[in-house]
Amino acid sequence: MAEEAGFKFVAESSVNANPLDNAQHEKGVWSLSPTFALGEKDRAKYQTLGESDRMTLKFVKQSTM
Repeated sequence: MAEEAGFKFVAESSVNANPLDNAQHEKGVWSLSPTFALGEKDRAKYQTLGESDRMTLKFVKQSTM
């Protein structure tokens, strides 16, 4: 989709990865910090996990000339 929009994939990074996050949360990423959608339920567990596992991708806009 990015290429169809005129972008070219350049690189990826795991700088925002969180290996502690297994992505199995009752209310998805909203269970984690900073939202804590479950309120006090399992809050200590989710505080320990930190934020969700993420990826970083870099794209550049291709010249149309």
